[in-house]
Amino acid sequence: MGPIKYSVALCSAPVRLLAGSICYRPPRRRILDRVAGAIRGCLQRIGVQGVEPTVKFFLALSALLGASFSLLQAAEPDLSPSPTAPAVSVPPLNFQHETLPNGLEVYSVEDHSSPTVAVQVWYHVGSKDDPQRRSGFAHLFEHMMFKGNEHLSPDAFENLTENIGGENNAFTAPDVTVYHEVVPSNYLNPILWAEAERMSSLALNEANFKSERDVVKEEYRQRILANPYGDFFLDTVKNSYAVHPYKRPGIGSIEELDASKLAEVRAFHATFYRPDNATLVVVGDFQPNELQEWVKKYFGAIKKPAEKIPRVTAKEPPRKEDKRIVKYSSKVPLPAIAITYLAPSLRSEDAPALNLADEILSGGDSSRLYQALVYEQQIAQQASFGADLSQDLGLLTVRLILASGKTPADAEKAFNAELNRFLKDGATPEELAKAKNRFLTGKLMERETNNGKASALGEAAVLYGDPNRVNTDLAKLQAVTADQVREAVGRYLTNKKKVVIEYLPEAMKPAAPAKEAKKS
Repeated sequence: MGPIKYSVALCSAPVRLLAGSICYRPPRRRILDRVAGAIRGCLQRIGVQGVEPTVKFFLALSALLGASFSLLQAAEPDLSPSPTAPAVSVPPLNFQHETLPNGLEVYSVEDHSSPTVAVQVWYHVGSKDDPQRRSGFAHLFEHMMFKGNEHLSPDAFENLTENIGGENNAFTAPDVTVYHEVVPSNYLNPILWAEAERMSSLALNEANFKSERDVVKEEYRQRILANPYGDFFLDTVKNSYAVHPYKRPGIGSIEELDASKLAEVRAFHATFYRPDNATLVVVGDFQPNELQEWVKKYFGAIKKPAEKIPRVTAKEPPRKEDKRIVKYSSKVPLPAIAITYLAPSLRSEDAPALNLADEILSGGDSSRLYQALVYEQQIAQQASFGADLSQDLGLLTVRLILASGKTPADAEKAFNAELNRFLKDGATPEELAKAKNRFLTGKLMERETNNGKASALGEAAVLYGDPNRVNTDLAKLQAVTADQVREAVGRYLTNKKKVVIEYLPEAMKPAAPAKEAKKS
């Protein structure tokens, strides 16, 4: 499985966010302890000597500078394997699977290495399922899921998690909405009860609806309106799809949020929040017989509605021509340009190669685009290439924020030159090895926590449609060759129609032609 990336609205969450994800709220997290454990486990697995001094060094630096997470990312040790290094084996997740009579899919992994348990509920509804002219609705409803019901107080999840040393959060992605908790294992029973409660019924009243709508609108103001390039990121996605609902922004818009009604929220819950549209994942310290008993007791009692679940059927047509859009903004300090190409589904056989191309071209300061366009030619201040793949299809997106005095034409020419060089020569053995190792490091760190394991299993079962991929995809990725990466990029970029969005400062807008004076 490929990397899951931040997009548009960035936030902190205890699981990897899917492309286009928007999370409920920043959690309270013990970042240093979690990162220390992840680094310790990762270094031990790949054979780095002197693990504890390395971990302590990172933590000391983080504490001194007060930027633990960003620093750890920026200062990660060079663990790149040699091009001939043997494949790394990731311990498999030995999961159990059951389908309840009401359609709920249940996956579990018993792991007694720590006295904690992670619970995730994956609903097969995301921003692509937003009603017409109601963009942001799935995200709004994610907020409503924390408002409780007649048996569940609005602060129930905090009381059951954060107040006892655990955590809870949620995020909305294009294809799914996910709710997740980590608690001491003796709190598994009440967490399962609480998740079943909010699946079955919610306190959907006018006061709750308006308060959460205001919260989401404020998120929009902070993440989009207050961000100089917020509209640039949204416009890139909006203009890259012709008909598929992926074009609608997951965070919504002020106008469409204001137009939403309480009755629509109730209908959304009845339509999508049902057992046959959900997958429950439980990983950690539990007894299988107790888990089975509690799941059947709480979730098994929820009836499966008779109505069919509506699914997105729109098919994005092939592009027939290039499209160029030029926009001006008073907020933008420097010009920016985005170039997008249609890409396959994340389930495609080309997905691993495209995800590796993503890393090779823009994975860190040593990547192709950064070295060429930012460091050497100094055409751009930021340069990225993203393989943003979702369940139905995806985009390959180049984004450049230009250096002062440079034009979109300069940037586009420079990118095309780098692309042609990559399509001709491909990646070097060292570049390919480094890209693969970044994936491996992320996977190893993910497997150090119950929540990370649950996230990986949920992605495989729900997004990829095959839970066994949680144990097979890394081997496939490690087998990808440099030629396969080059060929995959060429398949979707060579002679393909592109959408180009230029986002320019207002000062670059051409002056309107002067009107001719009327002759008397």
